[in-house]
Amino acid sequence: MDAQGRGRADNIDPADQWVINPNTGEYELRLTPSTPQSAVPGPRRATVRNSTVAPERETVPKSPGREVPAPRRRRGAPEEPPARRGRRPVKKKAKGKKILMWTGGGLAFVLVAVSAAAYLYIQHLNDNITTASDDGASTGGFSKGKAINLLVIGTDKRTGAGNEGYGDAGSVGHADTTILLHVSKDRSNATALSIPRDLITDVPDCPTTQSDGTTKVIPGSTSVRFNTSLGQSGRTPSCTVRTVTELTGIQPDDFMVADFNAVKTLTDAVGGVEVCLAKNIDDSDSHLKLSKGTHNLTGEQALAFVRTRHSVGFGGDLSRITLQQQFLSALMRKLKSNSTLTNPSKMLKLAEAGTKALTVDSNLDTIGKLKDLGLELGKLNPKNLTFTTVPVVDNPAEKTPVTVVLNNTTAPQVFSLIKSDTSFTAVKQKAAKEKAAVAARLKGTKSAASAVRVRILNGGADAGSAQETLTWLQNDEGVLKSENAGNAPAALAKTTLEYAPDQADQARRLAAIMGLSGSAMKPGKSVINSQGLPAITLTLGKDFKGAGVPLTSTAGSTPEGVQKSTADKVECAK
Repeated sequence: MDAQGRGRADNIDPADQWVINPNTGEYELRLTPSTPQSAVPGPRRATVRNSTVAPERETVPKSPGREVPAPRRRRGAPEEPPARRGRRPVKKKAKGKKILMWTGGGLAFVLVAVSAAAYLYIQHLNDNITTASDDGASTGGFSKGKAINLLVIGTDKRTGAGNEGYGDAGSVGHADTTILLHVSKDRSNATALSIPRDLITDVPDCPTTQSDGTTKVIPGSTSVRFNTSLGQSGRTPSCTVRTVTELTGIQPDDFMVADFNAVKTLTDAVGGVEVCLAKNIDDSDSHLKLSKGTHNLTGEQALAFVRTRHSVGFGGDLSRITLQQQFLSALMRKLKSNSTLTNPSKMLKLAEAGTKALTVDSNLDTIGKLKDLGLELGKLNPKNLTFTTVPVVDNPAEKTPVTVVLNNTTAPQVFSLIKSDTSFTAVKQKAAKEKAAVAARLKGTKSAASAVRVRILNGGADAGSAQETLTWLQNDEGVLKSENAGNAPAALAKTTLEYAPDQADQARRLAAIMGLSGSAMKPGKSVINSQGLPAITLTLGKDFKGAGVPLTSTAGSTPEGVQKSTADKVECAK
């Protein structure tokens, strides 16, 4: 190889004899056929193995718009005159692009870091969660698109800092406060049903998972206090779930267990709960001492409030239940307020406190599942959450009653409302709509009494009621076109008045005379009387008290005597 081929001639770097082919994107050694060197001055050629290299200014064929780079100058060699270089100046990268690159890279790093932190925090929350087996007692967990039945159990276990001073330090943790929360399928309303701890009931046999993974059946008990469904004889929350199912006929989907610490930490996490007192309270047992008025309670005071019973109401457990319902109503209002839901630090505190303080069933074992449940519950409007208590009466077996038993008249009605997914607020709304509808039936023109043509049937009233009513209508009220049509085909609980649309004015006149409510008026069809003429039909039901005695209706109301309140109302403890 001559001096040029070794890259020592004309300051040409051998590497510059390789050029890129724009068609293939690869470097190629560009050689031309060997020819005798001419003495005529001209571009010098470098010989490589009897071949000559194209002059350094020669380029490979190129595509339109693309230029092949010129040969590089050897390091240390003097620069060629500008006219001979044949290179295009190298463009510098725009400063803005560099900034964009650094910004994009920094943003990606931040996103990765945040995602990693979020993942680690979620894992941390998952590690906080304590679970207990449902032992097959529940439905297997709540479902979206279905009604939700969540059992919330508050225990009297004294574990945790500061709780040993409340007495009964050795308690195994009974079901001291139990609430069955039913959320309707459409999430429009809900019922929180409190179950008294001193309610006498039966606790069924309870298969319970042991620490070694085996299952032990804990024998049931008859006619015992409800609160012994947890803790007693080694019973777990699944035993309380089974007891609730047997008592109400409603099977919970999930359960949560809260101890004394849960009340304190959850209340602190939301910045306190505001309660109202109608009088001064000084309860040495619960350690609560507050003046009449409004107070924001946190920590120990909040726990003392929900444990107080001797200074409110009748001083018993039922009075304490009312106080607890007022506290939970206030807590829900606080959770639904913007001050909590839009405050990231409070939400993180709540997540931290909730996952540490609560024991949940094995179907709610991750923060993701708890979040999904929370989103479903979050759809509730406080005004449509009704707090009520299982209807009870004093235990007749005790001379000085300290326990209670089911009110067998009203309790089944309450359970039926919940099982049929009819929350109390829905009943109230339905009653209001019906009231408006029936009121409309009474509005409008009324015919003269003499124009009313009516057939009277006895549908469960005392014997002779139809004739008594006929005589009264004709002699005292001027309804001359009336007749006794005998007994109705079937007995009715309530008196009804059926009429065709074109007989509404007659029906309104007769309803006014009889003292009937709009709910007793039944739009339908007319019948033919004994004279072959269309007539309206009055059927006297079991509620008929006699001719001239007005009749009223309570259709659509909740069972009589059932205590209830809604979460949107601020009530003061008395």
